[in-house]
Amino acid sequence: MKRFVLCLCLCFLAASTAGAYNDYRNHNIDSLELEVSRWTPDRVAKATEQELINLDNAYRELMIACSRLNNDKCEFYARKSLTITVPRGWEFAKCDAYRYIGMCFYAREKWDSAHFYYNLALEALYKMEAGATSPTAPGGYPQRQIDDQKSALYGTIGNIYNLQDSLDLAMDYYAKAAEIFEKWGWNESNSILYYNIGETWVEEADYGKAMDGYRKALDYAQAASDTLLMANVWKGMGRVYLEKGRYSRAMRYLKKAEAYYTAHVGEEEVFHQENLDSISRVMDARKALTYRILGVICGAFLIAAGYAFGLKLKKKKRDGDTENVRGDGVKLNDRELEILRLMAQGKTTAQIADEIFLSAETVKWYRKKLFTKFDVANAAELIRRVTEEGII
Repeated sequence: MKRFVLCLCLCFLAASTAGAYNDYRNHNIDSLELEVSRWTPDRVAKATEQELINLDNAYRELMIACSRLNNDKCEFYARKSLTITVPRGWEFAKCDAYRYIGMCFYAREKWDSAHFYYNLALEALYKMEAGATSPTAPGGYPQRQIDDQKSALYGTIGNIYNLQDSLDLAMDYYAKAAEIFEKWGWNESNSILYYNIGETWVEEADYGKAMDGYRKALDYAQAASDTLLMANVWKGMGRVYLEKGRYSRAMRYLKKAEAYYTAHVGEEEVFHQENLDSISRVMDARKALTYRILGVICGAFLIAAGYAFGLKLKKKKRDGDTENVRGDGVKLNDRELEILRLMAQGKTTAQIADEIFLSAETVKWYRKKLFTKFDVANAAELIRRVTEEGII
């Protein structure tokens, strides 16, 4: 889950910093810190509007620079920016500062505090959308700029709910971000968003929803003609089919992804390794399945052979020869002798059938067989014959 959130968070961060004050790279951070440290509360109170704009820009440059170096300093300069922008209603600058404070809490995994500041940033954006102005934007703020920030915040708030296992709320915020991406035709962003939604549902073992996310991600990747995003989605789809036990289809998508990763070595090493791991799992699963099938076939063969052997033994027991009897050398098996003795006792066919658990028809068949063997026409002759010869 955390790998997914990190990837998505970085995506939104990249989108949200577009057009922000990032020329801190042209400054020496230590010099800039020294410069702003000279601004005492009295000096700030007497500053002109342009001086305050410049000071706020400096605070925000330090805020952005420190976000990559030191969370405590990032938060410190964000709050310094707010001391200037909140009283004056400079909504865009407020939004930036609140968002970066939220990022600091996010990095510390303090989700509730992060959520609080992200919501403050959203409130500033809503005021901008309602027509708020500032000295640097006297005519108001472009909707595209507002939507860029909103999509970043929606995505990050979605991440927070995701980390707190509130997936329904997370998906609601992701849907808001996706709507903005769709509005402006930001296909790459939507592809990344839906890819990560797919990853979320894979981790929840909801493969139907995972595949829906991947399919949307693939559609947007194709619309953007971004082969890297396509490869990542193929990797994800292959993983879903792997988990569902559909190994041939899984390998089809994993091989498509592998073709890209192999041709772009070093571009996506983590994803490439994930793909190789999935391919290895498919091969192991196929091997195990082959062994299972062979085991089933061998087991079935042994069962059939055992059954046939049992039938043979049963038949041998039923029809096998016993002793050579006197007279004409007629051979009787155990069953025939048993029925013969019962007939000699005067028992009827039905009584014999009940006693030795055979059907009446089977007993009749044995009687006829005995008549034939001793060449007699009826039961009376049979009994007299076997009695005379001492068979019973």
